[in-house]
Amino acid sequence: MTPASPSDAAPTIAWTTSKGVAASASWHSEAGVSAPRRVELADDTLSADSAYRLACAGTGMLWRGDFQNARQLLQALARRADNKPAKAAARAVAKAAAASPQERFNLHRQAQSQRARTLGTLLIALEPDYSIALRRAPDWRAAITEAWGPATGEPTVVSLRELLGVVGAHEWRKTGVEISVLGEAPGNRIHPHYGVFSPIRGEYLDLVAQQPLPGDTSLAMDIGTGTGVLAALLVRRGIKRVVATENAPRALTCAKDNLQRLGLTKQVELHSTDLFPPGRAPLIVCNPPWLPARPASPLEHAIYDEGSQMLRGFLAGLADHLTPGGEAWLLLSDLAEHLGLRSREALLGWIAAAGLQVLGRSDVRPHHAKAQDASDALYAARSAEVTSLWRLAAGVGCVKNS
Repeated sequence: MTPASPSDAAPTIAWTTSKGVAASASWHSEAGVSAPRRVELADDTLSADSAYRLACAGTGMLWRGDFQNARQLLQALARRADNKPAKAAARAVAKAAAASPQERFNLHRQAQSQRARTLGTLLIALEPDYSIALRRAPDWRAAITEAWGPATGEPTVVSLRELLGVVGAHEWRKTGVEISVLGEAPGNRIHPHYGVFSPIRGEYLDLVAQQPLPGDTSLAMDIGTGTGVLAALLVRRGIKRVVATENAPRALTCAKDNLQRLGLTKQVELHSTDLFPPGRAPLIVCNPPWLPARPASPLEHAIYDEGSQMLRGFLAGLADHLTPGGEAWLLLSDLAEHLGLRSREALLGWIAAAGLQVLGRSDVRPHHAKAQDASDALYAARSAEVTSLWRLAAGVGCVKNS
């Protein structure tokens, strides 16, 4: 047997106990963040200012005090991270003002990344069964198991910030998101799973709900189904059968769960694949990630599509999967254009290169809070953003033989 290389081993984190004994545990980070190289024990005697200095230096603080005090300390760290000294804040504002939209976007992501690293230094140890052996600690074993799978039987260390994200996702999954275009409550809720993008921005769903269906409603494809919300909407609108694809295991499980809750498993067939399933359909729908940038973690793949790979792959494969006279609905925001990440000319060029024609386009302005927040770092782009449903069809002579 070939011994495992160091890169094959599960990541670990090491520290020294209060008695001077070396200790270690498994390190868990869904964002792919490395464990802090330096770790100090921390408890209720640690002040927020001292903790912030340690965090800025990249030192991990393994919490040994009251759990609720750890949550309060994390909030204090967040306030310090968000309220820079006046001179530093002024320099940042001036730098952003002089930057191009693309540079401003990159500066924003850098700031987000730095903030996440700083707040991710407050650490919590989990017992082998995912319990937390701290005073006033909640029982979050169900939420952690739901997100990560069964406990491995080994002690684990995770950042408190990430742990709170797991619990927040658990609550979203329990409660669900009401989707008005799916019909009356209670049969209109989508329950997003951990790591699966939640359909909280409803404007693209409104576009799909309002767009007249093609004459042939026997079949549709939903490419990259995520939670399954578009597949469910298509069935509720009258499509008799939907073939939905997804390549992320968590999203497939999520879509299956939602379709079962909505009673649509007979009408929707799920496929684990990249982009298209075999065959053709008179209607193909796709809502790809809207921003062509590199995901900073696996959890960002639903937001960022590096090099517009999914978008370009979808366009390139459409002519091979549309039936004669069929059409595709591409759901896409133009935020990338306002950020200088992709031009309208590039999009139209990809459409033409794929042998497609534009049948029409429906637009809607987003109504989420950031589009109206003038203090948001990307306000200029967000306030100009338009979400569109592009109706595409194969050009004359472009529907290829199977």
